[in-house]
Amino acid sequence: MASPAERYAAARQRAAAPVLAAFAAGYPFGLDPFQLTACRALEGGEGVLVAAPTGAGKTVVGEFAVELALAAGRKCFYTTPIKALSNQKYADLVARHGEASVGLLTGDNAVNGDAPVVVMTTEVLRNMLYAGSPGLRGLGYVVMDEVHYLSDRYRGAVWEEVIIHLPAEVRLVSLSATVSNTEEFADWLVTVRGHTRVVVEEHRPVPLWQHVLVGSRLYDLFVDDAHTTVNPALLRLAREEARFAPTGRPVRGRPRGRGYLAGRAEVVETLASAALLPAITFIFSRVGCDAAVLQCLRAGLRLNSPAERDEVRRHVEARTADLPDEDLAVLGYWEWLEALERGVAAHHAGMLATFKEIVEELFVRGLVQAVFATETLALGINMPARSVVLERLTKWNGDTHADVTAGEYTQLTGRAGRRGIDVEGHAVVLWTPGLDPAAVAGLASTRTYPLRSSFRPSYNMAVNLVGTVGRDRARTLLESSFAQFQADRAVVGLARQVGRNTEALAAYAAEMVCDLGDFAEYAALRRALRDLEARLAREGAAARRVDAVESLERLRPGDVIRVPAGRRSGLAVVLDPGVVGLDGPRPTVLTYDRQVKRLSTVDFPLPVQPLARLRVPKSFNPRSPQSRRDLASSLRSAEVADAVPGAGRGRAPAGADPESARLRSRLRAHPCHRCPDRDAHARWAERHQRLERDTEAVQRRVESRTNTIARTFDRVCRLLGELGYLAGGTVTPAGERLARIYSEADLLAAECLRLGLWEPLSPAELAACVSTLVFEARRPDDASPKVPGGAARAALAEMARLWGRLEELEAEHSLAFLREPDLGFAWAAYRWASGHRLDVVLGDAELAAGDFVRWVKQLIDLLDQLGDVADPDTRVAATARVAVTALRRGVVAYSSLA
Repeated sequence: MASPAERYAAARQRAAAPVLAAFAAGYPFGLDPFQLTACRALEGGEGVLVAAPTGAGKTVVGEFAVELALAAGRKCFYTTPIKALSNQKYADLVARHGEASVGLLTGDNAVNGDAPVVVMTTEVLRNMLYAGSPGLRGLGYVVMDEVHYLSDRYRGAVWEEVIIHLPAEVRLVSLSATVSNTEEFADWLVTVRGHTRVVVEEHRPVPLWQHVLVGSRLYDLFVDDAHTTVNPALLRLAREEARFAPTGRPVRGRPRGRGYLAGRAEVVETLASAALLPAITFIFSRVGCDAAVLQCLRAGLRLNSPAERDEVRRHVEARTADLPDEDLAVLGYWEWLEALERGVAAHHAGMLATFKEIVEELFVRGLVQAVFATETLALGINMPARSVVLERLTKWNGDTHADVTAGEYTQLTGRAGRRGIDVEGHAVVLWTPGLDPAAVAGLASTRTYPLRSSFRPSYNMAVNLVGTVGRDRARTLLESSFAQFQADRAVVGLARQVGRNTEALAAYAAEMVCDLGDFAEYAALRRALRDLEARLAREGAAARRVDAVESLERLRPGDVIRVPAGRRSGLAVVLDPGVVGLDGPRPTVLTYDRQVKRLSTVDFPLPVQPLARLRVPKSFNPRSPQSRRDLASSLRSAEVADAVPGAGRGRAPAGADPESARLRSRLRAHPCHRCPDRDAHARWAERHQRLERDTEAVQRRVESRTNTIARTFDRVCRLLGELGYLAGGTVTPAGERLARIYSEADLLAAECLRLGLWEPLSPAELAACVSTLVFEARRPDDASPKVPGGAARAALAEMARLWGRLEELEAEHSLAFLREPDLGFAWAAYRWASGHRLDVVLGDAELAAGDFVRWVKQLIDLLDQLGDVADPDTRVAATARVAVTALRRGVVAYSSLA
């Protein structure tokens, strides 16, 4: 029982934060100290930044901002980085506050947009701010969930735009994963938003245990409570594998027979026997996720009881009742349903959004026990598990296979451990060949996740800023971005380094003072001579390489040569000169010891000359031992004259160069050349020269970072001025259209409108052309994609030429914002807009259903924008609206809130 003093303190806290008291009373569990701290600061009128691990409950603070807004009769916008998270948060808030009080705006969906609480993607809020939307009136709070997403190189800039442009009276609630530079981010927030309370929580409410699964045996990664000592048994396994694996001998504890990745069903069974289900297995490959589900089905895996199986079927049939029957087969509905009934599912971006939602819903209800997912699931979706499994610690990052970072490992494994259900969570790494347990331990124990700005002023941003606040004010606003804040902080450190270097340079200069003369001048002569000799040596080596290649090109079959160096050195007879090739001549020769070898320029550091000639019989067969013996015998008996040493036209030695001789003469004549301490002075001079070069490089970095964003903005404005989107400090009518096009290809779309490239197109042809501005292939494809003919083909060709001209213009202004139009979706968009069936379109396009729907929705979004901004007197405005109607059908129209 609380003491009188404790009851009095609690009463004072309730009086100071009455909304929080009522809010906390409605939760099934008591709020944690970090949640209370953040909520009290928010009710006290401060903005807050909450950084906490996944699953710690930071969204409670965002929900409290909603409570405060409703209590004060004001609005609260809850922003998220992805539509799926917006949909989920919308459902959560509707359950708490009712449909009348909550709206949703995601670009695809507009539900009750005038409600006091609106969930939206961050892009929607950015667009409202630029447009001066009346919906901003009465806005009191903005929650930015997953704010660390501003590091995203494609969309992260939107977060900074919102933070900078929000009215000063709006309280900002920033919710972030645990990052290593929280203080830096908070300092920036204070600079642009006023006082901000920073609340950092390192503690996970559910402890996380780390394991490695070797075959069917689960090892603890650490053997101490502090998670610092790696399990010796794992280290021993790694040593044994390194020792015996190359010999083919099995390593104790490792599975035999089939490759380990074929045993995904066995992994699930092992987890089930250890009571570690439900589990999410991250595979980092859509194909891998689907294959894992198929393997579980073929293995006869069943994780649900008959009653649970019936419950799954009822839920799925209710949620997909409106899905067109003719599309079920092409969507893989029946196989997907069978897996769900067994308690197994995949989760990735290639799936239909509704299918992913159903997987999430069934998982939360405990009706799906094993999910195989790509890393996109780790972003925000409320789908915690008892265990998280990482199949490997490398993933494709869009360019190459890269190791999982400590931050990514933390984000992924953070899903393990359900608050209020599990007493502990479990992270499991599967053993793969070459796994280093110490490296896994490093990932598991490191919490380094730095937040790095990806902000840059786009064309759309530039015209919006100039139109809203004028060019000078826009420049000032951009200099307040987090990107410039980080650059300026880096400049401070670099400037300190320059200062330290300058002091050291003065000390070095004092050490090389010579009584006989100016030693700095003497050192400069030494350096000039050294640099010249190094250049002459490089040029001589290059000339010798040229001579060697030319000598190889002159060889003919039957020439006897001496290979100068390497394992194949000695006499040889040329069988084939091999002069045709991208990497230089590669002659095939028969060596003195009867071996047929293909040589390369590497074997000839010096030019080669024929020493004699032999007749190579037309019947010579390099695979015949007898043929090789006969020709080698002729080689041994040939009269061979030695080659002229140093043949070729190589450059004269460095000492014979006139400039080199002049520098040496000046060096010997210099008074410091006679100094008895010359060598000691020279050592200090060399240190001085190295440090001087380093200091100049640091100063160049300082200059490149100062006013980086503003200088980029100036270049953008100059380019837009050349094209007629800006005139001095004002936005032209063409610029006003550009200001309403939100796309990575904003300028190219605006130019297509301005030049009338799309005027003659039908709705399906326009859909095909505009698709090239939104679609981006996941991986480059060298094949030429199929495109519509006629007017569409001509327009696509004109768009390619226009992009080329814009790319050249960007290069002139040191910019590189626009990517080349991607034709990979044009045929699918054309066919779908023309009314073809889903199975036909997907069969032609080789696209997953989820990808297809997502790209069509993005295409619809851009077509909607074009229909709104195009001159109403032009044909393209009406065509765009008809195209939208043609595209929004079937599975695209059916998406619930997806």
